[in-house]
Amino acid sequence: MTEDRSVTLYDYWRSSSSYRVRIALSLLNAPVALVPVDLLSGEHSTKVNLARNPQGLVPTRRIDGVFLTQSLAIIEYLDETRSAGFLPKEPVARARVRALSMAIAMEIHPVCNLRVARYATTHSAGRIAQADWMRHFISLGLAGVEAMLPETASEYCLGRSVTMADLCLVPQLYNARRWNVDLSSMPRCVAIDAHLRAIPAFARVAPEGS
Repeated sequence: MTEDRSVTLYDYWRSSSSYRVRIALSLLNAPVALVPVDLLSGEHSTKVNLARNPQGLVPTRRIDGVFLTQSLAIIEYLDETRSAGFLPKEPVARARVRALSMAIAMEIHPVCNLRVARYATTHSAGRIAQADWMRHFISLGLAGVEAMLPETASEYCLGRSVTMADLCLVPQLYNARRWNVDLSSMPRCVAIDAHLRAIPAFARVAPEGS
């Protein structure tokens, strides 16, 4: 029996978590079939999408014959099965890459998820504007990320090659610019983002070709 090595990614083009996985696959030059899931129309809540992703989220990746969810779990799977190098082998460096990744994916992202922001603004009786919500929490979170980065960081979040932290930073900076977040106090984040976005593997999977 032939082993199933095909890769399918169910994603939404503006989703930060989907963007992380697209970058990872692009860096590996992995052939992938992209299947869009329209979050704005509610396609993520359909029975078809729930069958592959019980949380009703994106991304979902079908690889090696199985469905995987949650972007960091997918990236770590790629690291472990494709020798991607997204996580350093040295324990302290590995922990720091995970900490930076989680500071974005588990601190900034959840509270700025569109369904969370919409719920907050809808139930605030007009006191909270969605753009203000986004700018507040993205600014707060990125200030922490900036402080976590080594003072000498200018090309990568940690070390001299792309890690999982870089895969998280670029989509978050894209989202920050989308919501007009002032990034002037975050020079390391901005410098790293600029360096990474110039890499072809990053550029070819960017939303809107940005």
